Amino acid sequence: MKVGVLALQGAVAEHIRMLEKAGAEAIPVKKVSQLVDIDGLVLPGGESTAIGKLMKEYGFDTALLEFSAQKKPIFGTCAGLIILAREIAGQDWVHLGLMDIKVERNAFGRQRESFETDLVMEGVADDFRAVFIRAPLILNVGDKVEVISRYKDEIVAARQDHLLCASFHPELTEDARMHKYFLSMVEQYRGVSIK
Repeated sequence: MKVGVLALQGAVAEHIRMLEKAGAEAIPVKKVSQLVDIDGLVLPGGESTAIGKLMKEYGFDTALLEFSAQKKPIFGTCAGLIILAREIAGQDWVHLGLMDIKVERNAFGRQRESFETDLVMEGVADDFRAVFIRAPLILNVGDKVEVISRYKDEIVAARQDHLLCASFHPELTEDARMHKYFLSMVEQYRGVSIK
């Protein structure tokens, strides 16, 4: 199983480390041509506007719509969640618009308001340590979206078929369970077995 991490900006090395820890071969994806060789893709945290501009510049905007149409799993964390969203509060345009969710950017405040907390995550863990840094929030979800986790009644992780997203940074801990969950999705959609 080979999983890519979109390497335009953000926490690329950290996601690669966690995917390897979870049992996958992981590569940084810098060219559209690499998408053919991978079974799933992580959209890392970073700056969503910067990532969105670079995606357009390098042709990833249309290539990732095709990648998703092939039911290849995509996991967006923090900024990656914003990239996947069908609606962004206060904004009349979106990046990929693949997931039926409405999100609010920087909903938890600025960098200094960053925090960590333990979350109950459906199908993942009852005690998952989540790191929130300038995190977005999922305001609402469509009928086909499954809520995986909440923090103080607010939605912070969700899944829609082959798409997964989290407001926080699962790559900034030593806990690979969320990456393992994503790999189980890749396995489900590609029929590949995890080590």
